[in-house]
Amino acid sequence: MKALVLCGGSGSRLRPITHTMAKQLVPIANKPVLFYGLEAISDAGIQDVGIVVGETAVEIREAVGDGSRWGLNVTYVTQEEPLGLAHAVLVSEGFLGDDDFVMYLGDNLIKDGIAGFVDQFRFNKPNSEILLAHVSMPELFGVAELEGDKVVRLVEKPSEPASDLALVGVYMFDHNVMDAVKAIKPSNRGELEITDAIQWLIDQGLNVDPHVINGWWKDTGRLEDMLEANRIVLETLEPRIDGQVDGDSEIHGRVVVEEGASIINSTVRGPAIIGERTRVENSFIGPFTSVYFDVLITGSEVEHSIILENSAITGIPGRIEGSLIGQNVQVGRSSVKPSAFRFMLGDNSRVGIP
Repeated sequence: MKALVLCGGSGSRLRPITHTMAKQLVPIANKPVLFYGLEAISDAGIQDVGIVVGETAVEIREAVGDGSRWGLNVTYVTQEEPLGLAHAVLVSEGFLGDDDFVMYLGDNLIKDGIAGFVDQFRFNKPNSEILLAHVSMPELFGVAELEGDKVVRLVEKPSEPASDLALVGVYMFDHNVMDAVKAIKPSNRGELEITDAIQWLIDQGLNVDPHVINGWWKDTGRLEDMLEANRIVLETLEPRIDGQVDGDSEIHGRVVVEEGASIINSTVRGPAIIGERTRVENSFIGPFTSVYFDVLITGSEVEHSIILENSAITGIPGRIEGSLIGQNVQVGRSSVKPSAFRFMLGDNSRVGIP
């Protein structure tokens, strides 16, 4: 069995961050989102992984390498244009051959991993299996209709959903899916939709099984979902102090201070993580905050936010919260006083605040 991980999207919902980095590499609790997926694939006993890459191919290759750190053998597949999930399967035919495979969207985060999902497919041997979750607003998702233990229909964002079971973004297929992606036509948005391919399998009388998860999952393609995923993962932290915390500082709750980091005359209230070689001085770091490596925070308060590497936040009189701040960003004081602070800043930005 193989895995196909999709990393070819442009990440338009996370711009301007994704103008300069792949959305799959934005860190959650100081680990790139993609790495959680690769760990889940390895834990499911799969070794051969194809990663479909597009315009961010260089970044993905540099971050993942050959996959050996997870015990994986990684092959890169180029998708020249993001023409749909089914198109990603089509361009991966040379890698997949006739093998069964799991398809995993690279910006998905699933609490309990996919081992149970993969094991069910191995045991029951359907032609396809789709991962589903109960959601409160199914009209915003692709929705599955079931009859007994089989999927009979998929509807994309239905106005009157027949169920509350949404497609999570992880799929199992046998070799028949290749016939499906070759048979379907582009949708109204010009893409080959994986939902159409699965519906084709159903219409041909092939078996598509559901697998409903009970734990949380997140598509981290939006700022709000990324911050929520960060919050959820931080709540699982095991406290650890590998850096330096001086006697004038206070650490409360689940806090990780990584090697080379320093906390000086500051308070860090967990769950929170402070990355390698980061310096926090005369500041407050509140719950649900991830600060990546080589960051400087002085005279400021940050809460429920993600701060990426090599950035600096200095002398901010109000609290920064609900924010995603990119790489090499400088946030400092200026002569004009705003009434509130909320940031989603691209790499190499500079913001002045009174």
